[in-house]
This record gives sequence, structure tokens and C-alpha cells, in this order.
Amino acid sequence: MAKNHTSPSRLRAVQDFGANPGNLRMKTYTPSGGAPERCGLVVVLHGCTQTAAGYAETAGWLDLADRFGFALICPEQNRENNANLCFNWFEPGDIARGQGEAASIAAMVDFAVVEFAAAPERVYVTGLSAGGAMTSVMLATYPELFAGGAVIAGLPYGVASNLQQAFNAMGGAAPLTDEALGDRVRAASAYTGPRPPVSVWHGDGDATVRPAAGDAVLRQWRNVHGALPTARQARTPDGRIFQAWFSPEGALAVERHFIPRMAHGTPVKTAGPDSYGRVAPYILDVGVSSSFEIAMGWGLATLDARRSLGDDPGSLRPSSHEPTGRRRPDVLVRARQRDNPALRVIEEALRKAGLMK
Repeated sequence: MAKNHTSPSRLRAVQDFGANPGNLRMKTYTPSGGAPERCGLVVVLHGCTQTAAGYAETAGWLDLADRFGFALICPEQNRENNANLCFNWFEPGDIARGQGEAASIAAMVDFAVVEFAAAPERVYVTGLSAGGAMTSVMLATYPELFAGGAVIAGLPYGVASNLQQAFNAMGGAAPLTDEALGDRVRAASAYTGPRPPVSVWHGDGDATVRPAAGDAVLRQWRNVHGALPTARQARTPDGRIFQAWFSPEGALAVERHFIPRMAHGTPVKTAGPDSYGRVAPYILDVGVSSSFEIAMGWGLATLDARRSLGDDPGSLRPSSHEPTGRRRPDVLVRARQRDNPALRVIEEALRKAGLMK
């Protein structure tokens, strides 16, 4: 995993946030002008050997929070817990509700919602690698806390209970059926309400956490949501395969971003419109601003309305005459909408251009 080289930390350490059975550090970030009341709140989980500040900065989350006015919780692992600073996503005592690291992160959320006067219905969680696996843990054990989650190069919940099993899972070994994967989540809490939608990001060149592990994340959460079997699919102009699965009620349940030739890491875009983050180990400039797109999917960010329709027919950017803050009417937004008759003509043009299936 990565060692990030960053400027002095822009995060604030919080010493007393409540019960901390997992012995984690809590760090937070609010926009320079302060977070507005009922702001959104994102839990950002770093990967192995990374720091909370390093990952939040290089993945673009600090700049996104500044621009769009939401707050961040950035939990940080202690070396006493894990020599490589990985969240212990495979340790039974750290991934059960009310125990260990999962309970510590939940306590941070409870504290921050009050501290920042954040909207409890606008709390989200994301992470890379071990942080991505811990994202699965939090969505499984505390689903009532989160309105959505994004797993980047991560793993499903409950597929390992020791280090050897963890390595096997990272290698793509997931002998569990979809139903068995879903049962692991259902057994993690007594929650019976609606589950948060899950966004899954993976590169097809990932040799650290194999793409099959990302597929297992998809299978797990599709089963938990009872998603319809047929995905809505698009090929984006940047080369991604994007798929979206919906619940029987028509709500977005699970989406997948599969990035050709990308290795293990968080995808960023460092130049051009809507670029956030910067290159670092395991922070990969592949022309895809994942943090921005994740935040936009959650309704925390909006597309720069100054962008106009360019030469790329798949972009469908808003014109300069549209009001600032209009949501992005591109191929991803269309694919996330189960039925939108007004866009059928555009979709047909995209299909003929080979940009949408």
C-alpha cells in the first residue's frame, strides 16, 4: 500500500469523541468558512500504510469539502493495532456491531453529527483497499447511520476471519454463493430498514485486490438489496464500464465502475474540468475523478455549469446558459435513472455511437 507525501495536515484531531474500543484516532475536516448547518458528512477511510490526512488530501476529499461545503471524518489506524496501518477488516473483534474498530467509527459519526450540526440522513462512507473493506464493514454493521457507501478496490463483508483468509479473499477467492454473502450482512445487525446504495470501484489491472473481490462486493450487496438481475449498462467516454442495478421498487441499489488497465488504487483526475486530487502512491491519475463522482452521486457535489457541450458526444455537458449547480445530465446520471423517457432520443444516439449498450 501507499506512503503519502503531503503538506502539513489540514485535519483537526478530536481526542474525546466517545467510546473507542478500536483504539482509532479521530480526525475531522470542515470547509475553511465552516460547515453549513445540516451539511453532509463523509467518512473517509485510508488504506494500508497511509495516513488519514494523506489519503483525504491526495484523493481530493479536502478540496471537495471546501468547494461544496460538507464535513469529513477521517479515522486513522494506530500502529499498535496493525503494523501496516491497515484497518482490521478481517478481525472478528473489529468488525462486529458494538465492538472494536467498527464501534469506534460509529462513535465518531455520532459525535460529528452533533458537533457539526450535520444532517443525519446525509452521512456517507468510502474507503480504499483495507479502507474499502472497512467501508463494507460499516455498511453491514451500522446500516442505519449511512445514506450510501463507496468501496474502492475493496472486499465484501465477512469473507475473512484471520490473516490467511484475508489474503485468500484479496486474491479473489470467494467460494460463497450470493445468498451466503448476503447472509453475512443480514446477520451483522438487527436492522430491517432500507439499505444504503453501494458504489463499487475497481481496476481490471489490480493485482493486490483482484477484480474478483470487487465482483464479490457487487454480488453481496445486490443480494442484500434484492436487486433486479438485469443491470443498466453504459460505456463512458473515458473507457469505463458502468453498470447499475435497481431494487424492485426502482431505487438505485448497487453500481459498478470497472476501469480498464487501472492497477490498485483510487482513480483521480488531475487536470481539466472537475479535477480533484493529485498523484501519489496508490492514487492513480487515470482521467477519472472518483471522489468527485462519488460525491456527486450522493448529491454533495454538482457539475461545473460553465462547461459546455464539447466534441465528445458521450459527455453531454450542460451549456453555459444553465444555472450553476445543475446536476450532471451525462451518461452516468442517465444510467442511474431506471426510466426517463425524455432521454431516450439521446440514449439512442449514444448507442449508435457505440458509447452505450
